[in-house]
Amino acid sequence: MARAKAAVVLCMDVGFSMSHSGPGEESPFEQAKKVMTTFVQRQVFAESKDEISLVLFGTDNTANTLANGDQYQHITVHRHLMLPDFDLLEDIQSVIQPGSEQGDILDALIVCMDLLQKETVGKKYDKRHIEVFTDLGSPFSEDQLDIIVDNLKKTGISLQFFLPFPANDEDGSGDANNGAPSNRHQNSFPRKGLTAEQKEGLQMVKRLMMSLDKEEGLDDIYTFRESLERLSMFKKTERRPMAWPCQLTIGSQLSIRIVGYKALTEEKVKKSWMVVDAKTLRKDDVQKETVYCLNDDDETEIQKEDVIQGFRYGSDIIPFSKVDEEQMKYKTDGKCFAILGFSRSSQVPRHHYMGNQVLKVFAAKDDEAAAVALSALIHALDELDMVAIVRYVYDRRSQPQVGVAFPLIKNDYECLAYIQLPYMEDLRQYMFSSLKNNKKCTPTEDQLHAVDSLIDSMSLVYEDERAETVEDIFKNSKFPNPQFQRLFQCLQHKAFHPDAPLPPVEKHLLDMLGPPQEVTEKCQAPLEKIKALFPLKDAGKIKEQKTAQHIFKDNNEDEPSAKKAKTEEDAGDFSAASLAEGNVTAVGSVNPADNFRVLVRQKNVNFKEVSQQLINHIHQFLESRGMLYYMKSINCIKVFREKAIELSQVQCFNDFLEALKKKVEDKNLIDFWEIIIQDGISLINKEEAEGSSLTVEDAKKFLAPKEKPMDVSPVTEESGDVDDLLDMI
Repeated sequence: MARAKAAVVLCMDVGFSMSHSGPGEESPFEQAKKVMTTFVQRQVFAESKDEISLVLFGTDNTANTLANGDQYQHITVHRHLMLPDFDLLEDIQSVIQPGSEQGDILDALIVCMDLLQKETVGKKYDKRHIEVFTDLGSPFSEDQLDIIVDNLKKTGISLQFFLPFPANDEDGSGDANNGAPSNRHQNSFPRKGLTAEQKEGLQMVKRLMMSLDKEEGLDDIYTFRESLERLSMFKKTERRPMAWPCQLTIGSQLSIRIVGYKALTEEKVKKSWMVVDAKTLRKDDVQKETVYCLNDDDETEIQKEDVIQGFRYGSDIIPFSKVDEEQMKYKTDGKCFAILGFSRSSQVPRHHYMGNQVLKVFAAKDDEAAAVALSALIHALDELDMVAIVRYVYDRRSQPQVGVAFPLIKNDYECLAYIQLPYMEDLRQYMFSSLKNNKKCTPTEDQLHAVDSLIDSMSLVYEDERAETVEDIFKNSKFPNPQFQRLFQCLQHKAFHPDAPLPPVEKHLLDMLGPPQEVTEKCQAPLEKIKALFPLKDAGKIKEQKTAQHIFKDNNEDEPSAKKAKTEEDAGDFSAASLAEGNVTAVGSVNPADNFRVLVRQKNVNFKEVSQQLINHIHQFLESRGMLYYMKSINCIKVFREKAIELSQVQCFNDFLEALKKKVEDKNLIDFWEIIIQDGISLINKEEAEGSSLTVEDAKKFLAPKEKPMDVSPVTEESGDVDDLLDMI
């Protein structure tokens, strides 16, 4: 079934009156742009199939198909009907500027209607809609008002107006708060009152909207601030549940045709990320290559066909191929929804609910026998306070589940609600010691009463004893997913400001996730009481834990201080990791830096030979290319430098680093050398070690980059398809 789709024309007044505002107030032009930007953002991130056009009136130029002589002047069709994208957002934010002319609002409506009728011919739209953003400050002619009303009714085009003041604002008091909880969007309309043109325009808009709908016509006239508050949340993607036909079986004799729908499931972000080159931002510039290597010193490369899965069993690894996995899999016969038995609902505790979905099961459409049989089962379960234990298999590729089916009876429908239950292996029973056994932590009656009062004050449910009703204060089902809201906010920001840091979380999102104000106020008194009954005291300094070095310290006080210092230094390098390595005889590729540390401490080892082994591994890592190998090389170089200073082997390290710089230039390893520069790994100077003849300035010059112009490819923007219909305001 095709998804619902709408054609929407955004008609914006850009005449010079729209840019007028009082001191410290935002102009109607800027507020209208905010409302339009927010609306288009919701459409883009909701993956909507709606097509949007943009018409401007009050422009300096004229660009529309109806323009002839002095008719329909200063009206521009800025964008024809197409899917919303970031180009449209950028046009609204940056390209559209206030004009110096005035356009007739009714002429602009006729241009919008003409555009909708011409550009929707041969296409199927569930709704055609015009949204007008204006301050009604431009003159107009009412000659064609009745014709406009008749055509709107005949073509079924709906209409909405967005103004900087309420529709009932005859005295020009502006877009007042009217008791609204939010004041984030400051009123932009001058408080001095409406002009004569605006009063006349407001009366015309009221007549127009009342002619279209006598009862609710004025409900389609909104203020800018009201619209911003309603649109402040990105709309989630709407998806239609897919039917799952199956047979409900009870034993081998009774079978009922059913169809299931996912009523509740985990919402996930549509994965549309891709890997691009960090400099060119092009996907084609990144080539992926996967190489399989043995975890040995030579990192021997092997073919993908020679690799199978393995599972660790103690210290052994058990090979387990794809063939073994397929043979081990549980074979099912296909779809299944079989009732295994029945149980009291009290025997299925809520904390045993599992899975990430709730499945609602109905009788098959147009099957009266199935409807009667399923209805009898649902009502029997409800009357006896029972539930059905069900074996559920989605299809032949899926693993079977055991779940519970509850009867669900509503005013307009009845069904079974299925939820997965755990197997025995999924349950974990943990035993904890009682807090009452610790006499030091035994609370007093006053402390217990204070905590009870705090819990009661933080209740998120309001109970009206007179009306005997219960109301949720914190309606989380009405909140959008904060993860999606933050993601969409950051994506939209990065689309227009790629080099800027991410913006802070929007205040309305933080306010939404915070506790309700009435709950915060109610819990203040209990919190003060808890502060008094549970005072915090300074426990003093914590005794330092003694290490083995303190317990088994060297008591030989007669040794020279230099020797003792060296012993302590050697002890600092000693670790359990070096014990686990056993007797290291050469620098390996797995932990080369640690191997090098261990070897240079041995007295009978030649430093140059060991350092050459380390250098060989560094060159191997650089040949492999990749951030993982780069960081491994950086770690080796840092250790090499540290030990060269410590053991007075300065020239050995400096020669290596100079040779490495030449190799980097030859092999075009610019990204690796940038890491060297960022970490400040330079030649050893004479202030660091006596054996060096280099100054600090020489070391700085060594890392100074060569000035070289870099070509930057233009950034390409991708705009993806969008799928679902966004509800109109």
